[in-house]
Amino acid sequence: MARTRTPVVSGWFTDGPDGFRLLGTRCSACAAVFFPREDAYCRNPRCPGGGSLVEVPLSARGRVWSYTDGRYRPPAPYVSDPDVPWEPYTLVAVELEAEGMVVLGQAAPGVTPAALAVGMEVEVVGGVLHEDAGTTWTTWRFRPVEGAR
Repeated sequence: MARTRTPVVSGWFTDGPDGFRLLGTRCSACAAVFFPREDAYCRNPRCPGGGSLVEVPLSARGRVWSYTDGRYRPPAPYVSDPDVPWEPYTLVAVELEAEGMVVLGQAAPGVTPAALAVGMEVEVVGGVLHEDAGTTWTTWRFRPVEGAR
């Protein structure tokens, strides 16, 4: 049976013709950019108001701001099979190239803390968070740009 690929959070990323990209919103009045996206109002307290929020693809690359490893099984609502041995994962905070904002996400499979360094260039890529009987739940991940250090 084929699984349906479904984003973990609808509208937060896309895998289109320009590759995998996180999606944010930009205020037309003050140019502030938000991720996660904001669809109701501009969160910038200095915004003059009167603008609209427009969906924008965010930078495909950024630099490692910080990183760590997750060595424990998180509690519910995280989906995890208690009968399967826990595998640590790497968590990365990335400062996006153009926006200058820091976005948190898991590293791509096989990327350990030993493979990362603060300031290293990384790119956002699609990944799988979880699979169940009928659905592959997709998310974003970060991986080092080839040749980066």
